[in-house]
Amino acid sequence: MTSPQKPTVDAPTGPAPTELEITDITVGDGAEAQAGSTVDVHYLGVSFDSGEEFDSSWSRNQSINFPLRSLIAGWQQGIPGMKVGGRRQLVCPPQLAYGPKGGGHPLSGQTLIFVIDLLGVK
Repeated sequence: MTSPQKPTVDAPTGPAPTELEITDITVGDGAEAQAGSTVDVHYLGVSFDSGEEFDSSWSRNQSINFPLRSLIAGWQQGIPGMKVGGRRQLVCPPQLAYGPKGGGHPLSGQTLIFVIDLLGVK
């Protein structure tokens, strides 16, 4: 099953959240992701501050398949409970993304928005 199209993210307003925000855009009806699952996802990543896209599996026309425990904390906390066929938005503060500013990753110190389509679970 493929999702209809690449999602878009409206430019955020107001202050960045300090806790993980989880919003279901579409609730799936397939298998449910667990904390120990390997997930197959399409995703879009946008900077909360600029609204600019920094990464997208859609741009590569290829979903990614990863053990959930190897991903950033925001994904580890935000994907379990999601069902295949669903689309969920996660707003991840720096401590659940790539850490504080100066942490060595280009996105360190940033609040990040991800829109994730769950395509499969193992």
